[in-house]
Amino acid sequence: MIIEHRTYTLHPGKTATYFALYTSEGLAVQLEYLPRPLGYFTTELGTLNQVIHLWGYDDLNDRARRRALLKRDPRWVAYVDKILPLMQNQESKILVPASFYTPGVAHYEHAHEHIA
Repeated sequence: MIIEHRTYTLHPGKTATYFALYTSEGLAVQLEYLPRPLGYFTTELGTLNQVIHLWGYDDLNDRARRRALLKRDPRWVAYVDKILPLMQNQESKILVPASFYTPGVAHYEHAHEHIA
């Protein structure tokens, strides 16, 4: 398993708008294609106005396939068009869990069913 660690740095004051759009338009669509959310966070100290989310994949090919499908979904494209103006920067890292750690899937409140 690999983990994608995505960090979005938002313009100051835009976090509530981002989360409102994500929960109303992005989350359900994203979970249809990315069934292993490992966490979704905001920063409280350090660099502020950041949203950090973690996603589990079997490997880089699994990630590429799932993200390609997501990017072709017109609902996702419309959502991304709305959130991009809220962002200053995006960063993505690939993490490999240590041999002694097994990541668990996050459970989102009000999450819809998703495709494996």
